[in-house]
Amino acid sequence: MLNLDTHILIYAFSGDLTSHERKLLSSQQWSISAIVLWELAKLAQLGRIDLDIDMHEFRRFLAPVQVWPLTYAICASMRKLDFRSGPADELICATSMAHDVPLLTRDEKIRKSSVVPLA
Repeated sequence: MLNLDTHILIYAFSGDLTSHERKLLSSQQWSISAIVLWELAKLAQLGRIDLDIDMHEFRRFLAPVQVWPLTYAICASMRKLDFRSGPADELICATSMAHDVPLLTRDEKIRKSSVVPLA
């Protein structure tokens, strides 16, 4: 199983993945932190992405994706992060840590972490 950050999920939907990302995603079940759904809605509301999250095609795309709810264990894992970022990124990383699920991200700050399990 892989945990996808918000942008990887957007790239997967739009078909804008690297060959490495495509290979990883084709062989694993996908999961996301619940905060990714909020971030998608917020980015769309602010006009930073052109995505209608209510669109049938997108909802069908998300149907097989496991959504991790926000839990105490995830919030507690945030204290172990070795970097600071926005709340959404920190919760996404803490989700990977709490569930020991590798995170697929392009974010260089996160990729430099020594505590976040990375794909």
